[in-house]
Amino acid sequence: MDTISTDILISGGGVAGLSAAAAFGAAGFDVTCTDPAPPVTDGAAKGADLRTTAFLKPAQDFLAAAGVWPMLAPHATALQTMRIVDAGGEDPVARVSRDFNADDVTDGPFGYNLPNWMIRRVLLDRLEQLPNVRFIPGVATSRLTARTAEALAGLSDGSRVRARMAIAADGRDSPTREALGIKVKRMDFGQRALTFAVHHAAPHGNVSTEIHRTGGPFTLVPLPDHEGQPCSAVVWMETEENAQTLLALSNTDFEAAATARSAGLYGALKLATHRTSWPIISQIADRFDGPRTALVAEAAHVVPPIGAQGLNMSLADLSALLELSQAAPEQIGNAEMLSRYSRARYGDVRARVLGVSALNRASMATPAPIRNARALGLKVLHDISPLRNKLMRLGLGSSRTD
Repeated sequence: MDTISTDILISGGGVAGLSAAAAFGAAGFDVTCTDPAPPVTDGAAKGADLRTTAFLKPAQDFLAAAGVWPMLAPHATALQTMRIVDAGGEDPVARVSRDFNADDVTDGPFGYNLPNWMIRRVLLDRLEQLPNVRFIPGVATSRLTARTAEALAGLSDGSRVRARMAIAADGRDSPTREALGIKVKRMDFGQRALTFAVHHAAPHGNVSTEIHRTGGPFTLVPLPDHEGQPCSAVVWMETEENAQTLLALSNTDFEAAATARSAGLYGALKLATHRTSWPIISQIADRFDGPRTALVAEAAHVVPPIGAQGLNMSLADLSALLELSQAAPEQIGNAEMLSRYSRARYGDVRARVLGVSALNRASMATPAPIRNARALGLKVLHDISPLRNKLMRLGLGSSRTD
């Protein structure tokens, strides 16, 4: 039976797991990353992740240090303005619209948007450049035993891994977290997010537009032009019942429904990809550390897709974990170091999970008085400039709020 000895074992080869492998590998650690399914790196392929990620400035800096951002940048679309629209009146038309411009709080755009399948492709290319990183697709971490000086993992192909530290990046239903007996607090919103890309007549102008109406936000995020036409990624959050009805529509009927839901702001929307969907929850683990193991990304926390918080929070986890590992390499994976990691991340993550969950609840609101209060709140948040700038800095991940 083969045994691999490594500094870091990463369970999970999604965007967060591959980012961890690139970051720790670039920092000089010996890294082994496993995932039960080979990554899909073609947007047209079955199983492709059609969601997109907006990388905010701290995430860009983290990926730059890992040698990844220069490889991602040519494929990215700048997000200069965040436009929030309330269309919660009797008819699906914009009744309140406010723009939050990055120039008010930072030099350069809020962030850059990329499709998740493209991010995976670039991350794999980066891992191939790092001789101290081994990625093992199609193989799961099937068991994990913590010992005083190491974690011993059994893999589904019968091999074993000895690691100084394990990183659980294996998703919201993390088998590693379950094996460690770490509980989670979960909130199910009874929603699904529909994800797809569209062509539209009106140029997006590097504006990310979030349209609020009963059921949840409808967000159009800029992508590069496709086949000579403006293109955006869409995340459409709806109640479970309505989402299933929408998914059953023909492409033509679905396009008409999407155009109506967008309040017609971009003109007629035409599908550029197939449709996918996933359930919307909020979730946070009781702690982010276990014996010889750190929980990161969705193994630690899940939020609704509002405000570009999800993966940026995940990369903040990795940044904190890497900083601790580099500061005291001899302590990697010990109880004190992992406890410091959990404490460093838990407060900020909990606040963001609660905040994003509250925003989602407000966006779902059906009663007219609550919808009217939501529209008024948008006006207040935007029109009082110190409050607006503080909110934008917080969303960018900055600790400076003056």
